Amino acid sequence: MKKVGICGMLIVLLVLGLESQAVAQQEHSQKIDEQINEQTEEIFGQVVEWRRHVHENPELSNREEETAEFIADYMRELGLEVETGVAHTGVVAILEGENDGPVVGLRADIDALPVKERADVPFKSTKTTTYLGKEVGVSHACGHDTHVAMLMGAAKILSDMKDELNGTVKFIFQPAEEGAPPGEEGGAELMVKEGVLENPDVDVVFGQHINSQTEVGKIRYRPKGTMAAADRFVITVKGNQTHGSTPWTGVDPIVTSAKIIEGLQSIISRQTELTKAAAVISVGKIEAGVRNNIIPEEAEMIGTIRTLDTGMQEIIHDKIRHVATKTAESMGAKAEVKIEKGYPVTYNDPELTEQMLPTLQDAAGSENVILSDAITGAEDFSFFQKKVPGLYWFVGGMPKDMDPSEAAPHHTPDFYIEEEGMKLGVKTMVQLTVDYMKQH
Repeated sequence: MKKVGICGMLIVLLVLGLESQAVAQQEHSQKIDEQINEQTEEIFGQVVEWRRHVHENPELSNREEETAEFIADYMRELGLEVETGVAHTGVVAILEGENDGPVVGLRADIDALPVKERADVPFKSTKTTTYLGKEVGVSHACGHDTHVAMLMGAAKILSDMKDELNGTVKFIFQPAEEGAPPGEEGGAELMVKEGVLENPDVDVVFGQHINSQTEVGKIRYRPKGTMAAADRFVITVKGNQTHGSTPWTGVDPIVTSAKIIEGLQSIISRQTELTKAAAVISVGKIEAGVRNNIIPEEAEMIGTIRTLDTGMQEIIHDKIRHVATKTAESMGAKAEVKIEKGYPVTYNDPELTEQMLPTLQDAAGSENVILSDAITGAEDFSFFQKKVPGLYWFVGGMPKDMDPSEAAPHHTPDFYIEEEGMKLGVKTMVQLTVDYMKQH
């Protein structure tokens, strides 16, 4: 009986010890969460200043020299190990925590667009430059300025929490997300090629995008395919040139192109299993001829293909080649088809998404975290996700109570972001990093 009593007492003491340890861990976690909230509020004014500086000084893809210098200078102020010139103008900074653990990658894109800003804000961009031989306005019409500012804010908070970190953070400020200029490499694909996910090897990568049509304080996410693969096609139709008054004496590549365009749309509407995943084929440019009364020898059309399923992607590519060549053949013309693979599907690792969903809910409140439909926009964050598990989400930048249909879309002159939305972006980046490290 005495032995049983001693064993029982040991078990009770063990249980009490475990409960006490669990309570202590919970209290410590709550303290960390409160610290993150407090620091986010404290530095928010600085985050806004950073954002406005970058907004007023936008730079196009692979030309982000001043932006990169601005970022690198601040990362050095934080005492981080900084590398510049990655994929031309990228900046990578490394923060080593006090304790061993996983390497977490946090990414922000830094490039602007050839769009003249029309939004009426005091820090409006007035910058112009030459793009593809044309004088254009330059602005952050997709919110990458906020991405830079949010990641700089996260770097500040995580640096201040260095003693609490169980692992290493790699801050990745990526150029050319909108695509490198013709004839150049760039963006996430080049960063990966140059080894950005190595030395130290990244275990997981997190990225976010501000959204002008999602209310401030809300997060949208989706496991698996969340954004589409984006491929470019060029179809060259070759006919026989002749006088416009006698079309029967030649082969008209313009009429043939019109038939091909109709056929391309039937691939989506009649030959693609859209209940499985969405897909889009759009012709964005068609060029042919020089005069009203000459049927030209050649016509060229350029377009985009968006798919959310890799199997469907290959099928659609094959169908485009078949429709274009056979339609041209039926008209007595010839068609050459070139398809260039661009960004892969932005694919959120399902296990990682499930694992980190509670963190998203803690950061925004469970009622503000929305499971979204996939979208046919594309993101080169997908190149990071092809190498390591990744999670990509959208954080709200639309004023509260605004009708999303009235909010200007991304890539437009009237694009607008409510800066208050950046608070949640900073907080979420930090909490995901801390929680992932605790769990691994």
